[in-house]
Amino acid sequence: MLYFARWKVTAILLTIFVSLVVLIPNFLSTDTLKSSWPSWLPGKQIVLGLDLQGGVYLLYQIDTEDYKTKRLTALEGDIRNALRDEPRIGYTGLGVQNGAVQLRIRDENRYAEAATRLGKLVNPLTASVLGGGSVTEFTFDQQADGLMRFTFSDAGLSQRMSKVVEQSIEVIRRRVDQMGAVEPSIQREGSDRILVEAPGEKDPTRLKNIIGRTAQMTFHLVDLNVSAVDAKNGMLPPGEVYLPSREDGEQGFVVDETPLMTGEDLVDAQAAFQQQTNEPIVSFRLSTSGARKFAQVTTENVGRLFAIVLDDQIISAPRINEPITQGSGQISGHFTVEGANDLAVLLRAGALPAKLAVAEERTVGPGLGADSITAGEHAAAIGTFLVICYMLAAYGLFGIFANLALLVNMVLIFGIMTVLQTTLTLPGIAGVVLTMGMAVDSNVLIYERIREEQRAGRSAVTAIDIGFQRAFGTIVDANITTLIAAVVLFQMGSGPVKGFAVTHVIGILTTMFTAISFTRLVVAAWVRRVRPTHVPL
Repeated sequence: MLYFARWKVTAILLTIFVSLVVLIPNFLSTDTLKSSWPSWLPGKQIVLGLDLQGGVYLLYQIDTEDYKTKRLTALEGDIRNALRDEPRIGYTGLGVQNGAVQLRIRDENRYAEAATRLGKLVNPLTASVLGGGSVTEFTFDQQADGLMRFTFSDAGLSQRMSKVVEQSIEVIRRRVDQMGAVEPSIQREGSDRILVEAPGEKDPTRLKNIIGRTAQMTFHLVDLNVSAVDAKNGMLPPGEVYLPSREDGEQGFVVDETPLMTGEDLVDAQAAFQQQTNEPIVSFRLSTSGARKFAQVTTENVGRLFAIVLDDQIISAPRINEPITQGSGQISGHFTVEGANDLAVLLRAGALPAKLAVAEERTVGPGLGADSITAGEHAAAIGTFLVICYMLAAYGLFGIFANLALLVNMVLIFGIMTVLQTTLTLPGIAGVVLTMGMAVDSNVLIYERIREEQRAGRSAVTAIDIGFQRAFGTIVDANITTLIAAVVLFQMGSGPVKGFAVTHVIGILTTMFTAISFTRLVVAAWVRRVRPTHVPL
């Protein structure tokens, strides 16, 4: 156990050296790193969590009812289209009621035909793992009197909501990244919640506005033949709706219910300034297919108003003066510079599949974060000092070896966190402090075993060799059981619990390295140099 091949010695020392080099940038300012630090050397710094540098903590809840309403409304349109196919099937009472879409077929002789057409709309999602059929989004029920109903299946709704959460996380990530937030943390919490942490963010209101807006953009033709007064009184032609206008306050427009285009046709959106008035605007560019549709719409409707709608509110309704064939356009609406930038971010990032509600919100000031760092530093310093003093008092020279291994352990922990860009939180600091206490446990096991062997009459070298051998299994078993618990904490926990678990897992791994490899290397070097006849324990 005391013999080391040259390549093993090189590997151990190289690991420690690389960790030191990786760790150095954490002691330098950002300006120094940019101006003086060589670009070919690692230049990353440990990412501080929300509780250490301040920022915004937002916990969002997916609005399940909003999603269900949207999905059932879309299903209603699919049903209408299916029954309009030739030969048409007459129906009545089509609508969304009590979380279901229902209708009644008029001709009893066509019940079976209607059921065949509508049965295809249950929307199979994925095959069952056990091979017991497929999971469908909807269940389809029909009664003898021609009443037919679509309702969400439990498995189908669960799968759909899981996809909604995944899509929402991706949209939120794009929005926050384009805002320029530093190292945001966006992750799933439970089945229908999303946690957003933006360390260093100083404007929580703007962040909430950017994240929480659905940003569903559509383009509609305006019907000027219906007045706003008639529209508000419900006097609307079939297939048209009244939408309020952002520009005109209470005044809105009657538009075609079916959009001519959607935000999915956009490929880019940027804030800009109108040349004539210097007013902030948003310029957009369409995809190839979107450009063709836009050209066709503007060619066929010269002279009409074209409403640009965001989340059921008209933000601009320009007149089509001539065909627009370049596949680009502008959105004006008395924007501020920040408002134009925010709208451009929303359009580039895409729309959320469902509304989000803020379930929990916290804002941590940078002053509180600085206090947390100071408290953590003091705790770590005091804990380290007491551990070092105890090991020196209990084991003398070998205590120095253990303390040297402890310092190497700290270098490895923070070096790994720097390379992996793991976020360091206040509970994470607690995990580091706990690791310092656990790190010397392995040395205690080894040293006590050496003492026992020396009392049994073995020579110094033999006692040391057997002490390392027989303590090895105990050290591995103890650390593996602790590692299992830490991994479970990481998988099952959230927020602060995960921060603690991450540093604890890293600390366990580095502790095993220093105890099994580094401490043994130091002791072996001492034995070869001193040739002891007695172990000073």
